[in-house]
Amino acid sequence: MERRAFPAVSQTAAQRDPAIDLVRFTCLLLVVAAHCMMVSPVLRRDGTVETRNVLMEQGWFTPVLWVLMIVPLFFVLGGVTGLQSWRRLKAAGGTGFDFAQLRLLRLVRPAMALLAVMWGGLWIALLLGVHPQVIQLMTAGAAMPLWFLAAYLTAQLSIPLMARFHERAPLLTFGVLVAFIITIDSLRGAIPVLAFTNMIFVWCAVQQLGFFKADGFFEHRSRTWLVGAIICSNLLLGLVTGVGVYPGNMVVNINPPNLCLLLLGISQTATLQLLAGGARWLAEVRWIRAVIAVAGRRSMTVYLWHLPVLVGMSGLLLLTDLPRPVAETAQWWWARIPVFFAVVALLVPVILLFGRLEDRPMAASHARGPARAAVVTAAVVVFVPVADAAFNGLTLALLGGGAACFALSVLLLGRVPTPALPPAEAEPAEAQQATPVTLPAHDLRANLEP
Repeated sequence: MERRAFPAVSQTAAQRDPAIDLVRFTCLLLVVAAHCMMVSPVLRRDGTVETRNVLMEQGWFTPVLWVLMIVPLFFVLGGVTGLQSWRRLKAAGGTGFDFAQLRLLRLVRPAMALLAVMWGGLWIALLLGVHPQVIQLMTAGAAMPLWFLAAYLTAQLSIPLMARFHERAPLLTFGVLVAFIITIDSLRGAIPVLAFTNMIFVWCAVQQLGFFKADGFFEHRSRTWLVGAIICSNLLLGLVTGVGVYPGNMVVNINPPNLCLLLLGISQTATLQLLAGGARWLAEVRWIRAVIAVAGRRSMTVYLWHLPVLVGMSGLLLLTDLPRPVAETAQWWWARIPVFFAVVALLVPVILLFGRLEDRPMAASHARGPARAAVVTAAVVVFVPVADAAFNGLTLALLGGGAACFALSVLLLGRVPTPALPPAEAEPAEAQQATPVTLPAHDLRANLEP
């Protein structure tokens, strides 16, 4: 017998919440701003470059990270929109393979362009005489967005399965994931490689918090309950880091992830619900709504490209005579403001060139459902280079190999599923040939909003 631990899904919970788009957009700006405050390259006399992560060297930044580490919130938001998209696609006759195919295309196509352009550009720079150490440094810079892409894609592909468990036993499903997380954290000292399996369990558990929010669980909790959840999760976080079970620095805890990220996710989800009213009011302001409507459709492009753009811009500035303030000085901190706006400005042409890769994929006229073997093969092809980069680091050769694997995945997924219509509703063959089909339909919103 099925049991639900919360009221039935409310109409408001099932509809698209404008606050979600606003929070996602704000988090994306915070990520770009934080990376602008981290990168500080220095050119040596021998032509090599030394980089410093300035923020990580600041003692005051460790407690601030408890507030600014918004990666769990991205997975919570992905859980909200992902569950709603899956349910709409399922109601329209879609399957889990349809969902996986769309998710893979939505994420892999923008990443494919990034890897291909970086591989070609860095090879040209190497042939022009740029020091190999500088090339490797810029190559490694591309790995930072890709680890998130791999973790996010893994969680998103699990949505059809996890949604089934969630509908049958939501609290039990969440509890089992937490048990796996704690067990793996307990064994990571004896078997270090085992810790990487929490890339699945931690982020799926955080994503489940988004499922709860999508179903109105947090909406039906009192303000006292929400405040209590925030306090308790942070007290527990302080306890496990204070006694040395986990590091206090959340950047250290993120790769591979551990229980600390789930505790942050609980706190952030409760905070999101507390601030939902104000966020909705802001999201309805006309100019804010217009900005989010434009930028929100290209959020994955912004995320993937902002760090390579920042690293490339910083490298080119080293070759100029522009004054470069010493890191950690007041002048250096003030310089972060123009650096941020310069990165945003450089992202505009990038978005114009590559942003369309985030659009809904078009279905081939002959497509009548995905080949399951093609979907599975495409997923494996994508994760092979990503796993190699996670364990061995990203090299220039792997950058090119990853671009080729991603391109092969896109080719394998080219037959975007088109549900067959009943004979009475089917359009004439001429009309089908004249009008390309998109999946999902515009009213389904099954695309990923990262």
